[in-house]
Amino acid sequence: MSKYKKVANTVPEKTKADIATITQDDKKSRERLLAEVALSPIFGNTITAIAFSKSTLGELDVSVTNSVLMEEVKKVQCGDLSGVEAILTAQALTLDKIFNEMARRAALNMGQGLQAMETYLKLALKAQTQCRTTVQTLAEVKNPHPVAFVKQANISHGPQQVNNGVSPRAENFNNQSNELLQGNDGERLDTRTTGAASGADQNMETVAEINRNKD
Repeated sequence: MSKYKKVANTVPEKTKADIATITQDDKKSRERLLAEVALSPIFGNTITAIAFSKSTLGELDVSVTNSVLMEEVKKVQCGDLSGVEAILTAQALTLDKIFNEMARRAALNMGQGLQAMETYLKLALKAQTQCRTTVQTLAEVKNPHPVAFVKQANISHGPQQVNNGVSPRAENFNNQSNELLQGNDGERLDTRTTGAASGADQNMETVAEINRNKD
């Protein structure tokens, strides 16, 4: 006689509610259909919703729950955001209730348990922050900000360069020109107009008369 006892299978068998109905498609293989269902975001959220609803609503049918989620998704895709607005509004109200409850518990521990009061206040402020964020998201859904798309037309057929201000080469050229005009002390160019001849050099005129040919 074997010393090992046979252990009964404790894994519950799948019920009808746990089995998803997959519509057969002649153009797709069974493996392809199973992969699409497994990677579908709607189906993944269906399983999550069923798992978190067992304690309150019991077992939900997989196919029915998946169909309901698909209907809600199609509403949003068609522009109907009433379901999203309902979710955000309900969540904001729930978060507000959490804030008030945590604040109330913090007040009860005031003067008695400092650590407990601090913990409840942190939870209350976190709920308040999440409530504010949810309300802000709801306001953006109700009144979305306009988005402007500006297109810039380029009518040139070749490369072009736009210089804002004076280019470095032009600035260097201007500086060099100014340096040539200024020079050192005592070497500055005289930019005034030519003055009239003065009578200071009288000797030059006398020499011209002495060298004049006499008839």
